[in-house]
Amino acid sequence: MHPAIVDPLALDRQVCFALAVTNRAVLAVYRPLLEPMGLTHPQYLVMLALWEQSPRSVKNIGSALTLDSPTLSPLLKRLEASGLLERTRSVSDERQLDIALTERGAALRKEAEKIPAAVVARLGVDLSVLEELRAVLTRVNNAALDAKETGAQI
Repeated sequence: MHPAIVDPLALDRQVCFALAVTNRAVLAVYRPLLEPMGLTHPQYLVMLALWEQSPRSVKNIGSALTLDSPTLSPLLKRLEASGLLERTRSVSDERQLDIALTERGAALRKEAEKIPAAVVARLGVDLSVLEELRAVLTRVNNAALDAKETGAQI
């Protein structure tokens, strides 16, 4: 008997495919929870960063979310138009924009506090499994960033 030949390019063996499918599935769980708050998932991530610390510079938010300025700027503009944050020039460096929550943006946190538990409940996966997954994904993300920075090639 010959051992089964494993195809290294089989779709079901690809980490990128599993991550892409999981990303779409998890975001589909978040969507109906965020819609009543008037937020998209990327906007929710910005708000999470600001609920941790406000004000923050655009650069600081971009770094926390690993988003570049061209991606982040439209999100900030839409959140400002929704009355959830305000953008002002930094007093210490006029080239820098500071982003701060408005009263309405800060108050939205109370409603958002229900989101994590609702996501866990809808996924039907034990919290410890999700925490382990987050830890593994963090390690994978860090390894991918290191590989990008060092220019690792095949």
